[in-house]
Amino acid sequence: MSFRETVKNLRIAKKVTLRQFCQEHGYDPSNWSKIERGINPPPKDEETLTRWAKALGLKPKTEVWKNFMLEAEVSRGNIPREVMNDPALLEKLPAFFRTVRGSEVGGRELDNLIEKIRKAHTPDED
Repeated sequence: MSFRETVKNLRIAKKVTLRQFCQEHGYDPSNWSKIERGINPPPKDEETLTRWAKALGLKPKTEVWKNFMLEAEVSRGNIPREVMNDPALLEKLPAFFRTVRGSEVGGRELDNLIEKIRKAHTPDED
């Protein structure tokens, strides 16, 4: 799911219109609409993203919160910080991009690849 879809779905889940949401939280409806339609990119500063996440009802440090922040970075065309801060994962990025670029990787195949990467970088729970 993209950042714009996530933002829109979270707002709709709160059962409020775009205008109601913006009025409650002091946002400009025109600009918020552009975010939900993918015309404007997510903000770069974490402070604004944090305010948005809270306004959308997300709880800090939850998986939904982390995905929200991750989708914002990816939607801006950035490699997520957690990847950039992991030397072992960072070292594997060129091979990952070559692999993805060089072949038709379908949705299921990509999901399997992502799961393998996650398992490789998640400490074993004994």
